[in-house]
Amino acid sequence: MEKDRRQFIQKIGILGATTALTPNILWPKTSLAKPKLGVALVGLGYYSTDLLAPALELTEHCELKAIVTGSPEKIPVWQEKYGILDKNVYSYDTYDNIADNPDIDVVYVVLPPSMHAEYTIRAAQAGKHVWCEKPMAPSVADCEAMIKACADNKVKLSIGYRCQHDPNVQAYMKVAKEQPFGKVKMLTSAAGYFDGRANHWKQNKALGGGVLGDMGVYAIQGARLATGEEPISVLAQTFTTRPEIYHEVEETAMFQLEFPSGARASCQTSFGISMNHLKVTYEKGWLAMEPHSSYSRNKGSMSDGTVINFELNNQQAKQMDDDALALKLGKDMLVPGEEGLRDIRVVEAVYKAAALNDLVKL
Repeated sequence: MEKDRRQFIQKIGILGATTALTPNILWPKTSLAKPKLGVALVGLGYYSTDLLAPALELTEHCELKAIVTGSPEKIPVWQEKYGILDKNVYSYDTYDNIADNPDIDVVYVVLPPSMHAEYTIRAAQAGKHVWCEKPMAPSVADCEAMIKACADNKVKLSIGYRCQHDPNVQAYMKVAKEQPFGKVKMLTSAAGYFDGRANHWKQNKALGGGVLGDMGVYAIQGARLATGEEPISVLAQTFTTRPEIYHEVEETAMFQLEFPSGARASCQTSFGISMNHLKVTYEKGWLAMEPHSSYSRNKGSMSDGTVINFELNNQQAKQMDDDALALKLGKDMLVPGEEGLRDIRVVEAVYKAAALNDLVKL
């Protein structure tokens, strides 16, 4: 099935983020009186199938109402399991018809990263709010086009950074804001796992593959959220231990970030090494998280004896409920498109620094 999906994606082509599409004048159909917002999942791969769809059954403020897929054989399975009506099933060719469907309030784009910009922009032009899975897009230009399309069409855009909805991650973000241990002096942030696949989109440059966008954003987020700052310079190197698999994109990246306050971060990310930790050294103490970006059980401790171990039943359900409630109440998204853009700016700088083997300033 993965091979068929890949062939389909290659067949329809990877369109640019600024593809000219006819604007749709319809406004968002979200209603404050609606108990649950209708969500359409775009792309029915592993993340939608195993995580998002089950999580939607646990949510209070949204529900799965529609699917968009290029794999016809998946349709009856999803319809039987989730009760999706025939009129709420779309292909990539009929995708724009979502504009005429009041059952759909939000489109969740869960496609290879190279397709995020196109399908986000098309959803916005159809008058639908957009949740887009990370990484936001392969380039800063794509991210900016996505943000502009949503603003122009008066819909909200949120990036699927589930961790920022996790109270354990929010705990170290609070430390960055309140500075009970003073300023950050140095930190290490790592995110990686061993991926044994050889023909997934993560190994395909044209589809937005490479470890920096997929796992690297967690390492970057750890540094950014723990300091509460944006980096001003980058040193980096990328490499692979499996060139027969990772010949188009990097398998592992190591990079150093400098922040305006003088704080420094050592970051690592890999598809060949399992690691998931954050260690922050402050002027008068420390904070450690391991894991810090998992689907569950993120936990940690601080030098004053504080334990970070909040219970969370389902990260994805919390993320989608938070975003749906914000839409219902007309509030800002917790993780707007601008947050995804900030990470991709760093990703681009890491690639440039690695290619030049020199310091790159942001």
